[in-house]
Amino acid sequence: MQRAGGGQRSERGARCQQFPTPLHTHKLNGMTLRNTTRRWGAVAQLLHWLIVALIVVQVTLATLADDAPPLRRLTLLARHKSFGLTILALALLRLAWRWANPTPELPTTLKPHERALARFTHVMLYALLFAMPLSGWMMTSARGFPVSWFGVFQLPDLVPKSKPLYEAMLTTHGALACALGVVVALHVAGALMHHFVKRDDVLRRMLPFTRSAQGSEK
Repeated sequence: MQRAGGGQRSERGARCQQFPTPLHTHKLNGMTLRNTTRRWGAVAQLLHWLIVALIVVQVTLATLADDAPPLRRLTLLARHKSFGLTILALALLRLAWRWANPTPELPTTLKPHERALARFTHVMLYALLFAMPLSGWMMTSARGFPVSWFGVFQLPDLVPKSKPLYEAMLTTHGALACALGVVVALHVAGALMHHFVKRDDVLRRMLPFTRSAQGSEK
């Protein structure tokens, strides 16, 4: 009987270890949602990959609009503007979340010029994520067209109607798109280099359902 009782107690103890208490669950959720000095949290990861997906959508819509008939082109461009405004809002939210959280540290193995390039790339990414939608918004306002978010609500004009300003913003928007393509290519190349050449955890700590090479947070 004592052995049976001891076995039951051991089984209950194993179950308690297998299923964490609400307090432990709360701590786990807090760690995974927020950034740490080793890893990006779930919120930062979600915002990052949402913006990546929307950039792909933006490129696709702009490409399709180039060869589309007039009515189809207007529809595609309207969606392009709405998604651009969504990217602007997500970039603002991501920047605010970054300020309110720790930032994962760069690997100590990086050389000074590699650290400078990494910081420059991140700054340029944020700047272009703001500049691209704003330039498109200004371009549309200068053309005299309304700017709305998926037809749900209309935004105010940023600038008065002006053909010279429209042409200037059209050129600026295209130049910013090229610049964003270059910076994104640098960012992707850097992430792949860290993963396959340097073999550190820079890429893994932005991927969901992966763990840092340095281990989980305590």
